[in-house]
Amino acid sequence: MESEGKTGTKKSLGWFLISRFLITMLCIFIYGQLVGVLCNYFIIPGILQILAQQRISITTEGNPVILLLQMLFYIIISFMPSGISYYAQRIMGRQMGEPLRIVVDSPLFAGTWGIVLRIVVIMLFLALVFVNVLPYLVGALYYYRAVTGKVNELMEEEKERQLAYDRERNLLLSDIAHDIKTPITTLCSYSKALSDDLVQGEKRREYLDAIYSKSMRMNELITLLFEYVKMDSSGFVLHKEECDLGELLRECTAALYADFENHSIALHVEIPETPTLCSVDKIQMVRAVTNLLTNAVCYGRRGGMVLVRLAEYTITVADDGIEIDEELAEHIFEPFARGDKARSTSGGSGLGLSIASRIIEMHGGELKLDCDYGRGYTKAFLIMLARED
Repeated sequence: MESEGKTGTKKSLGWFLISRFLITMLCIFIYGQLVGVLCNYFIIPGILQILAQQRISITTEGNPVILLLQMLFYIIISFMPSGISYYAQRIMGRQMGEPLRIVVDSPLFAGTWGIVLRIVVIMLFLALVFVNVLPYLVGALYYYRAVTGKVNELMEEEKERQLAYDRERNLLLSDIAHDIKTPITTLCSYSKALSDDLVQGEKRREYLDAIYSKSMRMNELITLLFEYVKMDSSGFVLHKEECDLGELLRECTAALYADFENHSIALHVEIPETPTLCSVDKIQMVRAVTNLLTNAVCYGRRGGMVLVRLAEYTITVADDGIEIDEELAEHIFEPFARGDKARSTSGGSGLGLSIASRIIEMHGGELKLDCDYGRGYTKAFLIMLARED
């Protein structure tokens, strides 16, 4: 169960990262298109018109590839103050050769105001660069905030899930201790009475029978607990094979027929003769069905009736015993989910239905409780398996 939650969290985080990345890229693309339209139709034509009115001489020689590379550097250097521009171009020329030389000779760039104008041009150029880089900066910041926010949210959910898991585990341990303590107390008191020769005759036989019964009860509880824990382990896998659900249901019913007779329960079996083939782990499916039948014996009405029915890929086990209230029905498939009255009077462990539900889930099906089944039955458990194509 916990691994399923982690898998769902990974899928949720993966989809979130992909969706936010695509949104960020789409916004950057739209922004780039708008800036491109603005530059191509307004800014660049205006700059070219201004430069066309100035006296700018450009001399070139040598490799055109180096020319393009130097253009990137010289386009900024040429608008610096003349002395700095000349000195910088000399340095660039020594390093890369002199295939390109840009000289700005215009009255607008002369004198003190010319220096200011050159600085303004450089600032405008840098501003234009910043405008083009801005969407990437904003996109990176948005993506960072979105991802960190989502990760923090998932960490909080994982923390809450862990706390809930710890609470369920503590409750499970508490219920285990409760169900084991009662037979242990009986074993201690009865064995002490036998050891001290406080009981004789027929009473001694009753004490020995009680000790045996309580020992078997503890063994059953520990076995069920082992099965429940084993199914939640990472190494547990189903070994599926094709089998007839009808035959499987007949075998389970026949194995518990004596228990139904001992409780004077009338057993009604409705299983079609036509085979209903399904790929299942036969051992685990037998365990799930047996747990439902055992539950019908434990909580059914003495002298009542139990229905075992197979309709296509739905197995029904219904009885006319104790009704289940709404509050318990919501948690009926949780470990040790039993009413206080059932805990004190019945032999159920509270793990059988939880194990059955887990087995059916692992087969891709669903175990449901129907408290309004009708036909004279107070409740029905339905195993709904996927139809085989």
